[in-house]
Amino acid sequence: MNVKKAIVTGLFALAFLFPPAVLPAAADDITDEIGRGLKQYEQGRYTQASQALDTASQMIRQKRGEQLKGILPEPLEGWTADEPDVQSAGAALLGGGITVERAYHRGEGSVTVTVVAESPMVQAMAVLFTNPMLTASGEGKIEKIKGRTALVKYDREGRSGSVQILVDNRMLITAEGNGIDLEDLKRYAGAVKEENPS
Repeated sequence: MNVKKAIVTGLFALAFLFPPAVLPAAADDITDEIGRGLKQYEQGRYTQASQALDTASQMIRQKRGEQLKGILPEPLEGWTADEPDVQSAGAALLGGGITVERAYHRGEGSVTVTVVAESPMVQAMAVLFTNPMLTASGEGKIEKIKGRTALVKYDREGRSGSVQILVDNRMLITAEGNGIDLEDLKRYAGAVKEENPS
């Protein structure tokens, strides 16, 4: 796909979501940037239009990340938690995607819960959940946690491990902890909330 076609496709998609007719009524930094990109494209300034489109896309991913923060679990009783962190990446970086994470602490124990969404890497991880060689080699075992398929790896002696849950091949939940009981690790992984239908 050439640059001009990519700009047209991207601007059309964004314009479909935010039609110019509604821009004044719903104006914010994102819609302003989309409008700027459309104007630059109409003037034949394709480089500037592409830059505006990239900026708008990044801001949309940031908003999506803020939305995803709400599905991260609250700390279990007796635990404390850091503020959630959001990272977003464009398609040029590992295919793009959005990552939200939150760290939890109790004494010397800690857990980090990470959610990766809208990334091709999530679909690639689906292979692990259907590969019998994985469990046969002792790299983990498949379990069900709150009805979701989970890949569980845990070292009882070191009290450390991880739980990964793939949700509809579109979202990967990972709970990774040290100095933690397996049941608490599973509870954190299973406590990531279902998204409300949009």
